[in-house]
Amino acid sequence: MRTNRVLILDDESSLRTALFRVLDRKGHNVLTANRIEEARTLCQGEVPVDLAIVDLNLPDGDGIEFMTWIRSIYPACEVIILTGHGSIESAIRATQKGAFHFVTKPFNLDELMSLAEKALTHKKLQQENIQLRSELNKKYKFDQIIGTSEQIHSVLRLVERVADSDSTILVTGESGTGKELIARAIHYNSPRANAAFVPINCGAIPSELLESELFGHVKGAFTGAIANRIGRFEMADGGTIFLDEIGDLEPTLQVKLLRALQERSFEPVGSTKTVQVNVRVIAATNINLEEAVEAGRFREDLYYRLNVIPIGVPALRERRADIPLLLKHFMDLFSRTKGRGLSGIAGDALDCLCNYAWPGNIRELENLVERMTILKGQGQVEVIDLPPKYRASSSSVGTDLDNLDIPDGGLDFNNAVDSYENALIMRALEKTGWNRNQAAMLLRLNRTTLVEKIKKKGLRPPGEDEGLALV
Repeated sequence: MRTNRVLILDDESSLRTALFRVLDRKGHNVLTANRIEEARTLCQGEVPVDLAIVDLNLPDGDGIEFMTWIRSIYPACEVIILTGHGSIESAIRATQKGAFHFVTKPFNLDELMSLAEKALTHKKLQQENIQLRSELNKKYKFDQIIGTSEQIHSVLRLVERVADSDSTILVTGESGTGKELIARAIHYNSPRANAAFVPINCGAIPSELLESELFGHVKGAFTGAIANRIGRFEMADGGTIFLDEIGDLEPTLQVKLLRALQERSFEPVGSTKTVQVNVRVIAATNINLEEAVEAGRFREDLYYRLNVIPIGVPALRERRADIPLLLKHFMDLFSRTKGRGLSGIAGDALDCLCNYAWPGNIRELENLVERMTILKGQGQVEVIDLPPKYRASSSSVGTDLDNLDIPDGGLDFNNAVDSYENALIMRALEKTGWNRNQAAMLLRLNRTTLVEKIKKKGLRPPGEDEGLALV
């Protein structure tokens, strides 16, 4: 762990010596200078200065101007300004320019050291916060949503276009398709990324408590309200609120949510005070809201207020080409987190999973891989390792010999085999959206073998010009 680097810039020799001794005993790497020119020379190099204790009035310049310079070199550097000529104006100027604190001479040395430690702790917390946000941004970048199919790429292109706006978004799709992941990707790639992302599942909280969860309450609003509490909308001020399973919202709450969306304001439960918020709203549902509107279960005006930009997330069975990639992703993930080492999946087992309907979508696939990681532990996943319902989905690719008819005049064996081979390759390519890697996996061929066959047979996607070569 790197020790903190502290600069003392003051023209009083006795003060520099006293500060040096105390900071050095605390294990800090201490630099001292009596002029700005000397301090600038000491600050050269790759190792940053973490804290600078700077006199306001120096023989060759102004301490606040030096502070501006050092923070331009080391933006995370904290600065404490010292002066024997304290004034309100100087204090305001120092803090406006970014000083951590302003201390008037003479001062108590212990108090100054306590202030220095607080400044270094503040710097560390800021760095940790920046790192955490960087990790979140990385986690929720578009390329962390696994898939190469055209279906998921179409969703991501739409997400990328709408992330910078403040428009309300309605994410639709079956349970387990990754709707919250899409919502987080929108937030963390938007101008609101440094503010809060606040999720709430509208279907998981009893209706009598949900209003308080959304809008907060004041002390005494109801039995058990022993103190004021802010709601999710206020928590998300400046950021994004994610209303999951919005279709389960009770009619009375639909009215209050509509007003909050229209006016960006609300009253906490039991209060007459209006709270203004600046939030972006992303809602999600696994039910057909249009049908719910027709059935009278969902307000039409709220539906149109939410459905400004609709994003439909495809079910896993609609993007089967992504199943091998998702399997590998979760195998790698659980092998790391569970301390196991699955090496892959056999072709016939992969065929079973690619033909399975996946009613639970990606969540079901993730759970299956976690289960296999724990139970199998090591090696390659075989068909026998799959639970029975997944094995039952295996489909035979062979011909139906009972219905096979050879004409009286005979047939050309080589042409028949070639036609059947063409049909198999085309079926695999169509199933994978013409992704040759995934098609080769489905056919259990080497990719180079499949590519050579495609070129030799002149196969190409429908509508592609004959003159265009397949890559």
